[in-house]
Amino acid sequence: MKNVALALASGGPRGFAFIGAIEELQARGYNITSIAGASAGSLVGGIYAAGGLQQFKEWLFGLDPIKVVTLMDFSLSKNYLVKGQRVINAIKQRVPDVNIEDLPIPFAAVATDLFTGEEVVFREGPLFDAIRASISIPSMFKPVKWKGRTLVDGGMVNTFPLNRVQRTPGDILVGFNVNQIDAAQSKGFRLPKGADNTFASILQRSFGIMNCTIARMGIEMARPDILVDLPFDSYHGVYGYSHAPEIVEKGRELMAAALDQYENKQ
Repeated sequence: MKNVALALASGGPRGFAFIGAIEELQARGYNITSIAGASAGSLVGGIYAAGGLQQFKEWLFGLDPIKVVTLMDFSLSKNYLVKGQRVINAIKQRVPDVNIEDLPIPFAAVATDLFTGEEVVFREGPLFDAIRASISIPSMFKPVKWKGRTLVDGGMVNTFPLNRVQRTPGDILVGFNVNQIDAAQSKGFRLPKGADNTFASILQRSFGIMNCTIARMGIEMARPDILVDLPFDSYHGVYGYSHAPEIVEKGRELMAAALDQYENKQ
């Protein structure tokens, strides 16, 4: 059995692909010994580390666009659209909270200090406090107040935290990035007519370019033994959140192909 240090990137609903990837690693006999994640990566990685991935998956597969909207506790604030606590509470009903230091495997969640720009890495404390901070997309979710800091999405500073996962001698560093933008392919990509002029689409694309760039830098700093990529131009918006089974299966397929390639070289 080969030990795996697993890094999971930020990426909204594309992060559901991590579920299939983790299941494929387990099915192939790989032993995940540590995880680090940002945003969606912290959500799926933390829930897996807590032993609640199956319960989370079953709940996720039951979501449709209407149920997704009901999970959004919209706010009248000028600074954010959603409070973000309703969805966390729904998940906690299925995956009980636990302190990170009590998890069976080392776990790290990355967040960003909104004012200093510093990376904040959670390695202890309540799991869902760390996840809630890590997924706080600026302008979308209410920032998290923590120890005098104001925290937002970890993808702002470390989209793909390959350098934050705890390593052990002889392990394999596996990374799943869902922010890849291929310049050649993207020249032919078009949003629905008129959508490229909307506030939301331009903001989303801007964050995507930022995350792609930061992820590339992360790969240069800590090159993984196995790298799995899912294009940024996949599964956006409510469509993504209500099509979890499709995304999970895509993650499984991509991880299977990457493992085949790795094993054939051994």
